[in-house]
Amino acid sequence: MELLSKETWLHRINPSIKLLVVVSLCIVILFIDNLYLLIHTSLVVFILFFCFTGHSFKKILLLTLPFFIIFLSTSSSMILFGKGENVLFKWGLIIISEESIYKGLIVGFRGIIFAGIGLTFALTTRPVFLFYSLMQQLKMPPKYAYSFMAGLRLIPIMIEEFQTIQNAMRVRGVERQKGLNSIFFRLQAYSIPLLSQSIRRAHRIAVAMEAKRFTNQKKRTFYYVLALSKFDIIFILYFVIMLWLGHYAMQILSIL
Repeated sequence: MELLSKETWLHRINPSIKLLVVVSLCIVILFIDNLYLLIHTSLVVFILFFCFTGHSFKKILLLTLPFFIIFLSTSSSMILFGKGENVLFKWGLIIISEESIYKGLIVGFRGIIFAGIGLTFALTTRPVFLFYSLMQQLKMPPKYAYSFMAGLRLIPIMIEEFQTIQNAMRVRGVERQKGLNSIFFRLQAYSIPLLSQSIRRAHRIAVAMEAKRFTNQKKRTFYYVLALSKFDIIFILYFVIMLWLGHYAMQILSIL
């Protein structure tokens, strides 16, 4: 099923530029300890996620459900078992203080920012264009890029083979068997055919790539030619300006 409903300007950004900006933003987030600035950054990220990923509102809400789990799982451990001087609640090993709540919220917002950035990148970037861009803009050797693309194409084939083996075992009554021996039998029945077919395909791909001269040769022609555009500048300026405004607003609030 195709998840994309429409194409936005985020889809037209050069994948290499998008990847560099996303990685740089994640590194910057690791060094931010101001809760209000992290809240501002999360709003900046989720504006892109909600408005410009090209999906319907229903699908967006469905995709945001794991964000709440990420926020609760990452922040609760710090809040419940953190250390601090101003203790608000204490019961056994559970110690909740003002400092632990503050640090827990920081960790939680970092988690949802990483999740939002990663999901926005995944929903607006085609894997084929990403590897073509890595070859053309970041000079990745073609043998590695095409190897990754071939590996991605094998995933749906392996899933289809798994379903075929599962249906064959169900017809033969193996799925209805119970006990420890049936578990080992099913594990062997699944793993050996999948592993053998994967080895055969990997060998055929290696031979085909060698026959097509996928070596260390740098000069190659590409079916897709990707270049930089104005959308790359807009994407970079969006984060630079919004983060600068957030930092400037925090300085003004601290003075007041």
